[in-house]
Amino acid sequence: MNSSEKAKKGFTLIEILVVVVIIGLLASLVAPKLFSKLSSSKQKTVKAQIRMIETALDAFKIDVGRYPTESEGLKVLWENPNNIKGWDGPYLPKPVKSDPWGNPYIYKVPGDNGRPFELKSLGADGKEGGDGENKDISVWDTE
Repeated sequence: MNSSEKAKKGFTLIEILVVVVIIGLLASLVAPKLFSKLSSSKQKTVKAQIRMIETALDAFKIDVGRYPTESEGLKVLWENPNNIKGWDGPYLPKPVKSDPWGNPYIYKVPGDNGRPFELKSLGADGKEGGDGENKDISVWDTE
């Protein structure tokens, strides 16, 4: 093999730079769409989990005659406390301790506006209020 054949087998620095620039441009176009899907999927997951917890709370109420107290919390839906008459759980197949952002769900009895309970996620920022990904999602807003 002579030196001209060896030179033809490799890529030049210019060719490699062009490929890197093209990959960078494609990534800059695709990444924002991908991250917006990730954000909306977390919000959809919260809504689904809240509906599932709401169903478990209703099943608990049918068996026990009341919703769990704040001190019992949501834990009573998957763990038998051994002291609640009529408890026939677990009402959830596995614990749901936090929302997709890692923040605990807020459970309050009685709820706001005369509702029997309040169940909500505070969104990505973990604080009251907010817009977009930081928006609070309540059990009463998931219909």
